[in-house]
Amino acid sequence: MIVRTTAGEVRGEPIATGVRFRGIPYAAAPEGELRFAAPVPPPAWDGVRDAREPGPTAPQRHRTIPGLDLSPLVGSPRPGPEYLTADVWTPDPGAENLPVLVFVHGGAFIGGTGSAPVYDGTAFARAGAVLVTLQYRLGIDGFLPLDGGATNLGLRDQLAALHWVRENIAAFGGDPANVTLFGESAGAISVACLLGSPLSAGLFRRAIVQSGHANMVRGRAELERVTQAVADGLGVEPTAEAFRKLSTEQLLDAQDALLKPGGGPDLRDADGRDRSFGLSPFLPLVGDDVLPEHPGEAIRNGAGSDVDLIAGTCREEMLLYFGPTGLADVLTDEQAVAMLSASHPDAAGVLESYGLGDGRKAGEVFVEAMTDLVFRDGVKELVAGHQGRSFRYEFEWRAPTLGACHGMELPFVFDSLDESAGLVGDRPPAELAREVNAAWVRFAATGDPGWAEGTTAHLG
Repeated sequence: MIVRTTAGEVRGEPIATGVRFRGIPYAAAPEGELRFAAPVPPPAWDGVRDAREPGPTAPQRHRTIPGLDLSPLVGSPRPGPEYLTADVWTPDPGAENLPVLVFVHGGAFIGGTGSAPVYDGTAFARAGAVLVTLQYRLGIDGFLPLDGGATNLGLRDQLAALHWVRENIAAFGGDPANVTLFGESAGAISVACLLGSPLSAGLFRRAIVQSGHANMVRGRAELERVTQAVADGLGVEPTAEAFRKLSTEQLLDAQDALLKPGGGPDLRDADGRDRSFGLSPFLPLVGDDVLPEHPGEAIRNGAGSDVDLIAGTCREEMLLYFGPTGLADVLTDEQAVAMLSASHPDAAGVLESYGLGDGRKAGEVFVEAMTDLVFRDGVKELVAGHQGRSFRYEFEWRAPTLGACHGMELPFVFDSLDESAGLVGDRPPAELAREVNAAWVRFAATGDPGWAEGTTAHLG
């Protein structure tokens, strides 16, 4: 099956529910002078480009959580410069005006890929929707502000992908006027930021924010500390010109050094809070043309009011980080307070309000408090502040070993349980996956997921 895009023809692969295209460039490779520069359209090609195999991923190192196989969610790194690409699943390239969903993957802004096994679009195509997943710049390449370079490059890549969708998706059977942007974790933070960005106007009609919100952003002062720490470690000036002379491996080594315990600067802001709660030094920057004001405040002031919104969380988000390692079982009261103190000015008071010191296990208290602080509170604030139509959910189904942890909804959203045995166990409820996937498709098509505004849908 061959489809013509604005840059040239691509050949897809027939699948049981339609046709799949992989690794289609939406922007030129970010190398040479284009490294640390805003994305530009890809060069045109002659002939038919083979789009039947996944393209490269953004530069990253394979990361694990002890005791857990994350490869279904994060995929495996595949090096290569031409990685600003999109994958497309469509029921029929010859169709017209099908609802379109564009997915932004998570990975703490340092890892992940839109081509990971869980993000298979077969179920979306079976339901009559077009799914697009994408790669974007990560870590130093995507979110480190450098003198002489563009800021928020990962978000700019996502905007470039949305422009590509608007110009090309009709050739795949999709409706460019009916695009739903959705993402999970760092991808959800990205979606919330773009909801509050003036540069996204008209690019998507609906948004789904899964376990993320608009408060995980940094001011310039905090991110400049990251920039200086990386530059000092590399022995270069904090400029795009200097960084362009360094290899990808050098930058990944510097990033690894930054991610080690104690390897980075203090990232608490003027309020004494680290907005990432230690999960990543890289967050979107407030104060440029992408985010001229805090995206949460922009949304409260009416940004994105014409966009229908779903936002939600998993019931036990932080179990992903503290369950498989066994830390939740051995954490002491003192350790819990010390860990939260690194990112919150009143760690003891917060944890005591959740029952620390009243006989509850410290790990149980810590997971509950951090689930609220890192995820649920921000989602509630996002939904309350959004001036348009809003819906909220809580994903509650518990896997045998991981509970309702961060990312657990993804195999159900994509109805890709067969790709996710290490996460969901041996007997996950297939009917729930069909129901959740159908709700996402229904929302993309009509703006109504099937539950009432002003209530919280309990999934699972």
